[in-house]
Amino acid sequence: MAATLVNNLKSEGLGVDVAENGAKGILMATNYAYDLVILDITLPEPNGTQILKQIRQDDCETPVIMLTARSSVQDKVTHFESGADDYLTKPFAFMELLVRVRALLRRRSAQQTDVIHIADFELDRVTHRAKRADRRIELSGKEYALLEYLAANAGRVLSRAMILEHVWDQSFESLTNIVEVYIRQLRNKIDEGYPHKLIRTVRGAGYIFGDSST
Repeated sequence: MAATLVNNLKSEGLGVDVAENGAKGILMATNYAYDLVILDITLPEPNGTQILKQIRQDDCETPVIMLTARSSVQDKVTHFESGADDYLTKPFAFMELLVRVRALLRRRSAQQTDVIHIADFELDRVTHRAKRADRRIELSGKEYALLEYLAANAGRVLSRAMILEHVWDQSFESLTNIVEVYIRQLRNKIDEGYPHKLIRTVRGAGYIFGDSST
């Protein structure tokens, strides 16, 4: 089922990662910035219900859709009270899942603030203007898209694959260093000359945006 969902979601232009067990699911959900989690209750070690409770305890606010064969009202109540945003009973049609996915993604987008403030950095998502210490930063369209994704997920590690899927909408396997090139360009514009760096590399994992002085 996971393989089918991945193929179908990717065919709709969505980037997808898969956790084969509960331990990996918790690690991914709490360490990476996802727009949405689709969580099967029957995942092993631990199960989906335990994963949901754990990621909410870790202050992960990512929307979660639960998938389960359990259809009782009590099961639904239990999971909604534990922090689920939606609940879909098996068997289900993919189009129904897709409608729910898109609805949660729209809701999450609507909740995002128009202006992001991090230390002396400011990003206006309406005008697409960026400033640091009151100095205007000129950005190309793709530089802005990358910077917005980093800043909107400040404090969370973003892997290279996640950046490619969100900013370029594809894997770009033939352009192996495109993320590194744009990260370098942003560092030159945002961090050069400032004692506290905002864009940092997490070795073997990706990049994180935030005030390095804290």
